[in-house]
Amino acid sequence: MPIERLERYFLWAAGAMVVAFFITVSVSAFVWGLQLPAPGGRVDPATLAQTPPFDKPELREIAPGQYEAVLTAQTWAFLPAKLEVPAGATVTFKITSKDIIHGFEIPGKRANVMIIPGQVSSVTVKFDKPGEYLYICHEYCGIAHHVMFGKITVA
Repeated sequence: MPIERLERYFLWAAGAMVVAFFITVSVSAFVWGLQLPAPGGRVDPATLAQTPPFDKPELREIAPGQYEAVLTAQTWAFLPAKLEVPAGATVTFKITSKDIIHGFEIPGKRANVMIIPGQVSSVTVKFDKPGEYLYICHEYCGIAHHVMFGKITVA
């Protein structure tokens, strides 16, 4: 049974799209170094209040210009909800959830991770420009999801 001309065009187009997709993924991963974030560790959500460093969520200076922000997410809130760093600071966020799946995103920055109970998510961001940056939950977590955010002040 012969292949119709139009059918042949669609087969070639589909094959070209598969090749283009493969090239795009390969270049993204191996040339640009884009990778999915890996879990930064495991914790027990039931004992999170007694598990260091999540028993005291806060911002810590670990070296000049280097900070570590330990955050916990719970229903409709991030703890702590306010952070302040100097301009030029690099902040590594270590985040986990006490209850359900949440998200963490800083709009305008390359910070976007899922926050899963029992898993520690980690993302590093450099804040060059002074101003206020929000971190928001981008995963629907219930009726008050829209109020789940925090603020980073870069001075």
